[in-house]
Amino acid sequence: MKDSFLSCKLIGPQQIKAMLFGPLNKEEKHPFLLVTDHKKIETLRIEKVTPVTGGWTFDLRSYSELELGHQYDIVLEGFTRSALDIGNAIYFPDFDDKYTYNGNDLGARISEFNTTFKLWAPLASNVILKLVVDHSERLIAMTRSNQGIFETSLAGNLDGATYVYLVTNNGLTVEATDPYAFGSTLNGEMSVVVDFAKLDVPLYQDELPKFGKYTDAIIYETSVRDITSDPLTNIKHKGRFLGMIESGVKTEKGHPVGFDYLTSLGITHLQLLPIYDFQTVDERDPGRFYNWGYDPQQYFVPDGSFASDLSDPYSRIKDLKALVSAYHKQGIRIVMDVVYNHVYHAHLSVFEKIVPSYYFRRRKDGRLSNGSFCGNDVASERPMVRKLILDSAVHWVQTYGIDGFRFDLMSNIDLTTSKLLEKTIKAIKPDFMFYGEGWNMPTELKEEDRSSMYNCDKLPNYAFFNDSFRDIVKGATMDDKLKERGYLLGASSYRLGFKFAWVGSCLDLIFPAKFKHAHQSINYVECHDNGTLFDKMLVSNGQEPLAVRLKRLKLINAATMFAFGIPFFHMGQEIGLSKGGDLNSYKSGDKVNRYDYRVLDERYDLYEYFKDLARLRRDLPFLRLDKANLIEKMTRFDDLDESGIIIHYADIKALAPYKRFFIMINPSMEDHYYQLDEYMLLVFSDKGYVANRNVKMKDIMIEALSLLIFAI
Repeated sequence: MKDSFLSCKLIGPQQIKAMLFGPLNKEEKHPFLLVTDHKKIETLRIEKVTPVTGGWTFDLRSYSELELGHQYDIVLEGFTRSALDIGNAIYFPDFDDKYTYNGNDLGARISEFNTTFKLWAPLASNVILKLVVDHSERLIAMTRSNQGIFETSLAGNLDGATYVYLVTNNGLTVEATDPYAFGSTLNGEMSVVVDFAKLDVPLYQDELPKFGKYTDAIIYETSVRDITSDPLTNIKHKGRFLGMIESGVKTEKGHPVGFDYLTSLGITHLQLLPIYDFQTVDERDPGRFYNWGYDPQQYFVPDGSFASDLSDPYSRIKDLKALVSAYHKQGIRIVMDVVYNHVYHAHLSVFEKIVPSYYFRRRKDGRLSNGSFCGNDVASERPMVRKLILDSAVHWVQTYGIDGFRFDLMSNIDLTTSKLLEKTIKAIKPDFMFYGEGWNMPTELKEEDRSSMYNCDKLPNYAFFNDSFRDIVKGATMDDKLKERGYLLGASSYRLGFKFAWVGSCLDLIFPAKFKHAHQSINYVECHDNGTLFDKMLVSNGQEPLAVRLKRLKLINAATMFAFGIPFFHMGQEIGLSKGGDLNSYKSGDKVNRYDYRVLDERYDLYEYFKDLARLRRDLPFLRLDKANLIEKMTRFDDLDESGIIIHYADIKALAPYKRFFIMINPSMEDHYYQLDEYMLLVFSDKGYVANRNVKMKDIMIEALSLLIFAI
């Protein structure tokens, strides 16, 4: 029967569906045999035979439930043989109860006298550890135990050994790295055993200033590569972790670069674009390709392209620890951009190789869910996927001292997982920050189960990127609407909406409140996605001279810093960096994405202005209020001529050291004159934080495109 093809799938603990493509005489009796581990043979009961185009389907039944962990083959007596696909077992009602593993010892773990390897592979019939020690390869059969764990324990400390698993599922054996690997060779080709006892780098977490609430944060987003790759600087480790902590580096005009620049800005949190191991940069030659890294490959390993020594698996670990340590000593916390919602390629991933179909969410018709628009969605709601996310998160916090997570497309993560993440991490580090992209993505989760901003009441300690703030302040971001202006780019009709944005979108002002409190609002106008603010102005305000655009830039940065909520700034926003109009530069290369320090030399006053913005916010606690009722009590808006606004702050106790305080914003192209009812101290102007100059005024001119602050 050389023209026939047999396909068999387990559809219930005792039910098998077989499909035979090819000719078959129905009158002839051809029994189906179930062969277990190439030894035990059982004749299956044929319950139903159905003709289909080109062949037949058979509903078969075994006499007992099939137990996972064995190799099953179906033989059509006298014709053909096929491995039984048991992948559907992950959908059986008791699968999670039987195979959820709660131990904290997956991966390769070194103890005093031995090294243990544990892999969760419940569908596998066999797993072999391929271990390489001192260039000598060994194949070691692993033992299957409860909950689908395969394990082996070997004598001695195998620090630095490399390994992979040979995993057999449905009769097919594939080579896979360890999903719980803590170290890796180049490009994730082999996992590496790591003895963290040899990597005791002080993380100086006790050097960090007290961090009471989210609104005390000033977040600055950058990439390890982008902030260090300018060829005109003499940073030694360009594009590497160590490049971010080189001190004493100067621009051509003697201004700070890299580490000295970032630590001088006045920020509290430095958010790094992905630093875990991602797939699309060649670690053998990192300069060959560019990518932001939103294509996860290994969830417990730093990316090797950032290591100072590409050939040393320990280098990436030591260098990242050194980075965190250096910024902690300067009082700056590190936020890690995490992508737990999708991987680079589901079908080629280590997860699919080890437990087929388990790690990825599917539609009812069997196709992969694609709410990420990256081809797949990680099934965070499954217990062992949830465990991997939790274990990974804990590893980054405990091993590397990470202080916050920025979640990519977090609505693709289920609420239960997000709540457990918060509970678990806060128990380790109470001042940890959780925030991310809360847009409601079309993943195969019920909307009420998604970690979206529309469920923010269920995630009160998570913050979300406030697209209302972004679009009201600067205007639309999407390609086809770039010409649309926001309030501070000249659209006076947005004045009412600006009040809603200013209070962190937590009050019913014009629009229904978006968040419960202001600490859930990440106030931003620019991030790594889409074009820069400067490039937006070139489209929406293109005829304006550079000097005018830079005044708008200062005004927008000031509004972002002083509004209620959490101020967030993208690298270079403070001085108006451009990406040349590139609206999606995730792989556009260093020339487009890097920090251009020549612009810093040209616009050094904007850097100084930004530092003053940060200093004023830090000095005045009432600017950092987060409770909606307190914000409503103390804040009042008055309209000025030509679309301007005055924001009054009225609560005497909260205003200390001031008794009266207000911010005047003029987004128009006309100067305005305003008379105060008494002489007041000029606190902030286009010249920056000027309170110490003791300038008091009563009759004032609010220049076009400016923000003034007065107090008494």
